[in-house]
Amino acid sequence: PPEVRGMTSLDKDAFAHTVTVPALQVPTGVLNKVVKSLKKSALQCPGVHRVVPGSEEGSSFRLVLLDPHRVSSASSFSEAEAEALRSFGVSDELQQYDLKLTYDNLKTEEVLEAVLPQGQDVTSSFSRVGHIAHMNLRDHQLPYKNLIQVIMDKNPGITCVVNKTNVIDSTYRNFKMEVLAGEENMVAKVKENGVTYEFDFSRVYWNPRLSTEHQRVVQLVKRGDAVFDVFAGVGPFAIPAARLGAKVLANDLNPESYRWLQHNCKLNKVESKVQTFNLDGRDFIRGPLRRELPALLKGESAVHVVMNLPALALEFLDAFQGLLQPEPTCDRNLPTVHCYGFSKHDDPETDVVQRASRSLGFPLENECSVHFVRNVAPNKDMMCVRFTVPKDVLYSSSKTKTPSEEPAPKKPKCEDATHLT
Repeated sequence: PPEVRGMTSLDKDAFAHTVTVPALQVPTGVLNKVVKSLKKSALQCPGVHRVVPGSEEGSSFRLVLLDPHRVSSASSFSEAEAEALRSFGVSDELQQYDLKLTYDNLKTEEVLEAVLPQGQDVTSSFSRVGHIAHMNLRDHQLPYKNLIQVIMDKNPGITCVVNKTNVIDSTYRNFKMEVLAGEENMVAKVKENGVTYEFDFSRVYWNPRLSTEHQRVVQLVKRGDAVFDVFAGVGPFAIPAARLGAKVLANDLNPESYRWLQHNCKLNKVESKVQTFNLDGRDFIRGPLRRELPALLKGESAVHVVMNLPALALEFLDAFQGLLQPEPTCDRNLPTVHCYGFSKHDDPETDVVQRASRSLGFPLENECSVHFVRNVAPNKDMMCVRFTVPKDVLYSSSKTKTPSEEPAPKKPKCEDATHLT
């Protein structure tokens, strides 16, 4: 109905209206066959039965409702549909049927398109994190934010809708959010690639769009490998790697992420395989990783270092310079780094390689591979640079001391995940 245009507070009753749609009168004996033949032309509308009783009570005919956008006359039927109607002895003469529609029969985008000013783009997409729908409303859409109740109405299981109100804090990788509709319970439970995670969505970083990337990297890990997760978050790399039989050291500066990381290790029964740390990323590299690395380099199993903090991770590569004392026998199993970065460059692959090279102090051109992860915004891509740390870097006598972009390091806290409180 035209009167819903400009609505800023959801009034479900205002959407009730009657529309006239075309229909075919079909004998009940061939009804199922006719409906199957008219799949493309039959009316598809949530909560609406496309087969309704005929005009006469007790009649042996039923009406099959048709999509008015596809069918306006008998000539609208495809050749195959027309042939099917003839073979079943059904007249192609159209009848008109008055169909009563309500709010319940409309899709999310149909409701929002009806109420927003004409010409304004409709945002009906969201990221789902457990029971939470996460939206990024633009400024011109904010006056209509109270209409977001429609997201919960049309998506079973969603009981909370939130809107991001600022950019991600690169320090702790979380952001302020506003609850637009539903309950204010921010503790979500999600399942990704067969692994269950629980966390407070308002206090940690979680992106459901990275599921494929998590799986891609974890599939490179073999039983017995060592994985150092420098910016582990709540464990989407660390926990699946541990489930595969890898030895994992996982770190995150955010105390909340650290707490939920431990919780998720216990939840997935890998607490004995994951050692957790609450340190600055550079301190983790130059502390726990440095202590473990010499023995690992003498072994046969691979060593992976995952650095998923795309806003800053490339700048942390300088921490590998001069990390170890030169030992000629310790260079046959050098660590493989998977480092993420954002790029707004026209050539994002070249851009991230050059930035990684500068930070590492070593030219990585032709010495690395680059994987496109996803487009995060117009002209902004997330990339992953994969390379083996060169001996000349790892055993360099010079050390570049760059101030950490993270807050000043606190007293180190290192515990096994079994010590969850």
